[in-house]
Parts: sequence; C-alpha cells; structure tokens
Amino acid sequence: MGRLEIKSYEKIKEFLSEEHVGRIASIDENGYPQIIPMNFAFVNDSIYMHSYTRGEKLDNILRNPKTGFEVDRELEFLPSYFSHPTDASQADTLYISVVIKGKAVIVEDDDEKTLALNGLMKKYQPEGNYIPIKNNDLVLDEVAVIKIVPESIKGKYKIGQHLRTDSRLVLAKKILKRNSPTSRQTLKVMGFEETPDGLKMVDEPVW
Repeated sequence: MGRLEIKSYEKIKEFLSEEHVGRIASIDENGYPQIIPMNFAFVNDSIYMHSYTRGEKLDNILRNPKTGFEVDRELEFLPSYFSHPTDASQADTLYISVVIKGKAVIVEDDDEKTLALNGLMKKYQPEGNYIPIKNNDLVLDEVAVIKIVPESIKGKYKIGQHLRTDSRLVLAKKILKRNSPTSRQTLKVMGFEETPDGLKMVDEPVW
C-alpha cells in the first residue's frame, strides 16, 4: 500500500473511536458473505457489538467464526474537473478505511458483556446522563454481545499525502472553493488551516 497505508496503530484506534458505523461480514449457510452495518466499540483491542439474541449473523458466527469487519469515512469527493476540464476518469475521493479480519465469538461472561455495553454507551453517549450497566442487570440476558478478536488490522488513508506539497495546496484551494458541506473538516484532516493570508499547511499528517 505504500504511502496510502496507515502505519500508526494509535491512528487506527482513534479512527475506530470516532466512527459510528462498521460493517460485519460473516458467512451464511450457503457460503455467501452476509454484510450488516452495526454500531460498535473498540475496547481492549477487540471489536464489540450488541445484537438481538437470535438472528442470521449469530447463526453464521456459531457455524463459522471467521469474520471481517470494515469501517470507512469518505472525506471528500474530488470532481473530475479539479484535474481535467472534461475527462471523467479524473474523478477521485479522499478517504480513510480500516479492514479487520478475525474470529468472532458470542460473549457469555457477564463481566465482559458489561464491559462491552458500557464501552458502547461511553462512545455513543459521551455526555453521560445514564447509570452504567452492572454485571447483574437484567439487560445482560436480553441482548447478545458479539466480539471480534482481530487477527489482522489494515488501514488505508488518502488525504493528499501522495501529492507534492505544491500540488496539495492547489487541491486544498479547490476543495475550499467548491465549499461542500465537508470541505472545511477535510482541510483540517489534510493539515490545512484558513488564515488571513489564505490557506496554510499547519500540520503534516503522517499516519
């Protein structure tokens, strides 16, 4: 992957802590992959999700624990005219993605289920205003908790690091001018800041 590979495990953990939707892939009884979007928390180097106590994905995991898990964020679509006035093939996208392969299990231990559910609450309701779940709460019997133990974690990101410094600035200016709903957040991720003198790279993100 070269310059597009995320080499920092801390950056991968940071990304997983920020994203709200991941996709779990399991193998159904006919050998086809089943992909489902899920809320998740990355706790103690494992992916945790909660689910109904019955369902196809649980059956799939019990039959074959090998699973995939993917999280991505489209930062910015780059229209073709950024690079060429008429050539549609020049369209591109800035993005971040993480792909995990590992073994999934249905968590039975109440202490671990409590850890997972509180991890989910902390992530999705960081403002608090709830009583943390305890390991003897009835809710533990009403939900299933899926855990994926990663065997490999690979991340990719494309935020302009593949371009020369001058070309990156030109791209940043075009993103700012297009003024999409995500443009300013994208520029921040790219390491740019708006100043009275125009766009300036204040950080050189190396992941």
